[in-house]
Amino acid sequence: METKENYKVLIIDDDEVIAQSTAEYFNMFEVKTAYVTGYDEAVAFLEEHVISLLLLDINLGERSGFELCKKVRQNYDMPILFISARTSDDDVLIALNIGGDDYIKKPYTLNVLLAKVKAILTRYEKAKEAAGLERREGNLSKAAGDGIFSLTDQVSLDTNLHKVVLRGESVSLKAMEYKLLLYLCEHTGRVVTKDELLKNVWDDEFVGEGTLAVHIRHLREKIEEDPKEPKIIKTIWGVGYIIEE
Repeated sequence: METKENYKVLIIDDDEVIAQSTAEYFNMFEVKTAYVTGYDEAVAFLEEHVISLLLLDINLGERSGFELCKKVRQNYDMPILFISARTSDDDVLIALNIGGDDYIKKPYTLNVLLAKVKAILTRYEKAKEAAGLERREGNLSKAAGDGIFSLTDQVSLDTNLHKVVLRGESVSLKAMEYKLLLYLCEHTGRVVTKDELLKNVWDDEFVGEGTLAVHIRHLREKIEEDPKEPKIIKTIWGVGYIIEE
């Protein structure tokens, strides 16, 4: 079987001049990057290559980056950063709510964008390595005992298998969702501040409270019986979050 070629970044932007110049800049700094300018090209490229991160424009000619993001999220778990000249809060919220990890407004400075991309790539690679180490060596918190955090009688986090089990069924979590939930479980019984989560889960100066809030909401939608009235991950307003004993 032919091995797929690996790229750190795929840029999807219908403005070929911007896409090409950004890709060339990234490649100059040894961040292997390719670009495409359309929806169908992007789908085909993803099928034929292994990509670590997407830079995705909202406007893709007749198609939408929002539409492509939803499709990508069905089959891939990779960071998706939206890049767009559109600056409305509605666009930002839509981008984050459908699976985007961040939203970068055009025009952007190439060196700042590269620094952000490198930080996110490093963060996700560390998260995957940590998850693999837990599975291989049973590197579990003492609080978990056998490696299972029981959140309710129907929800548990199994660190041996790196998954959440809800009513006997496995729940799919993105890498950062798992890392966030694990951190909260490891500190059960105390309030974990927003700053602590941003520092210890993301370890990225570019990430803000908006990204944290979106990840918390996505977790609640996956594990809470009623996400609007959470019983597992509780908010301590103005401070942070807690999973109670």
